Amino acid sequence: MPNMSYGEAIRDGLRTAMRADENVYLLGEDVAQFGGVYGITKGLYDEFGARRVKNTPLSEAAIIGEAIGASIAGLRPVAEIQFSDFITTGFSQLVDVAAPYTFRSGTHLPFVIRAPSGGGLRIGPYHSKSLEALFFHFPGLKIVMPSTPYDAKGLLLAAIRDPDPVLFLEHKKLYYELREEVPSDSYEIPLGKAVVRRPGTNVTLVTYSAMVYKALEAAAKLEQEGISLEVVDLRSLVPLDEATILQSFAKTNRAIILHEAPKRGGIGGELVSLLCEKAFDYLAAPIIRLGAKMTPIPVAPALEDFYYPSVDEIIQAAKRLVQY
Repeated sequence: MPNMSYGEAIRDGLRTAMRADENVYLLGEDVAQFGGVYGITKGLYDEFGARRVKNTPLSEAAIIGEAIGASIAGLRPVAEIQFSDFITTGFSQLVDVAAPYTFRSGTHLPFVIRAPSGGGLRIGPYHSKSLEALFFHFPGLKIVMPSTPYDAKGLLLAAIRDPDPVLFLEHKKLYYELREEVPSDSYEIPLGKAVVRRPGTNVTLVTYSAMVYKALEAAAKLEQEGISLEVVDLRSLVPLDEATILQSFAKTNRAIILHEAPKRGGIGGELVSLLCEKAFDYLAAPIIRLGAKMTPIPVAPALEDFYYPSVDEIIQAAKRLVQY
């Protein structure tokens, strides 16, 4: 199997889907000859031409609107929003038109919105947000946030072939930071299926996207102190794999919910509610949420690093739970 970066795996997933289905096409700002701001669509214009790799105006509402209309017409568009921060300018298209469309019409909207998400690149509050919780609230939208190259390709292929709108949030810091073997042929990872990245027995840590790597680093350090941290990578937020979360929690009786987005109003609150409603009898200690600070995202490296949950915070949270 070829060794691919996270970004290369996404590109390979797009290429694989486009070769298999002529109804799949790409649209977005600078996705054609330039290949996108992060180079993810580079080379696809040369292979598939202007009809299937289209530059758009600088209008997120127009991009999402075209994706909706094209999917109604029988195509499978994959739209890129250059930074997930600006998806809010197309908010109404997603939550008022796309999300309830199947409920209102009885027909499906098979399109994907790809968007670089998250921070860590020192590019400030307009290009670093994690907005998944904003869309988690609206029925009809699926949300996928892969953490590895292998998952990125397999989940993207599943998203493109899914009958419903999928918001596919790619962590921009991961694009070229890590590599692994990825099959060159077509494969899918089912949406709504979490994975245990590291088995453990003392504490369950539920997370997703780039925070998986901080969790794994913390787990390795905790192991040296005799604390076993189980790391659950959700991969998909909608649909949510409740069974894997509950199974892990029933084993450890303690839980940390970790995400890069701000703690207040984040996905963590929903997961805490899930554990309290469906697994209260297993609870041996308070559930701890770890998220970003409630400030705009700083640009200065030291401040941005402080803004996000740290490995040390994870370690201290696990110790508190074990000692409770």
